[in-house]
Amino acid sequence: MRVFGLLGLVLVLVIVGMIAKKQLATAAAPALPSVPGAAAPAPGEGPADARTQAQQVQKQVKDALDAAAQARKMPDDN
Repeated sequence: MRVFGLLGLVLVLVIVGMIAKKQLATAAAPALPSVPGAAAPAPGEGPADARTQAQQVQKQVKDALDAAAQARKMPDDN
């Protein structure tokens, strides 16, 4: 019975290792995903740096959460 448990553990580790290797191979040359709602850089401009993109995404998420919170406000029942 311990042999089956050990073989199962080794099989799981092999599968996880293969998945991790595949993920790292695709992360070696990442393509920048387009963020919905984000403005594309003008033809004369270069791509925005990672910090600017991260700040834009954070602002978009904050704005979306604020809009959702505003839509959910309920009137007081005083």
